[in-house]
Amino acid sequence: MRIEVLPYDHPDAVALIAEVQREYVVRYGEEDLTPVDPAQFAPPHGLFLVAYLDGRPVACGGWRVHGGPDGPEAELKRMYVSPAVRGRGMARAVLAELERTAVEAGLPRMVLETGLEQPEAIALYRSAGYVDVPRFGYYANAPEAVHLGKVIGSVEEASCPSTR
Repeated sequence: MRIEVLPYDHPDAVALIAEVQREYVVRYGEEDLTPVDPAQFAPPHGLFLVAYLDGRPVACGGWRVHGGPDGPEAELKRMYVSPAVRGRGMARAVLAELERTAVEAGLPRMVLETGLEQPEAIALYRSAGYVDVPRFGYYANAPEAVHLGKVIGSVEEASCPSTR
């Protein structure tokens, strides 16, 4: 597996994002309606990754800067692994790389919204150290939404963000 930084609107990213949106329709009856601007996932204020296996795009995820109660933090979006390759550690590898790059960008915390219809995602995040955080974002008032976060960097790192 190789992981590449790509624009959010790169064709491989777009194809995987369309897959995850179809999965949301199956699980929730509609796509994720959270407003997303592809420019939010461009360095240094965001990042989008696509993982490849045997030359095929099979997983993705990104982060964008989010204004948290204690200052800027990374918001995880569009984590997805194609069904044919699930169970091979790809989600964990993409998550680790997203956390690493967010720390490198000077962000002290990663937050995310997921939902009760994604128990495998909740299990992944909890096993990686994510805990419940105050509700935020588009689904702040949705009863099926789950809001998680994790400290990934120190406050000192956050005060000196990278200018990559």
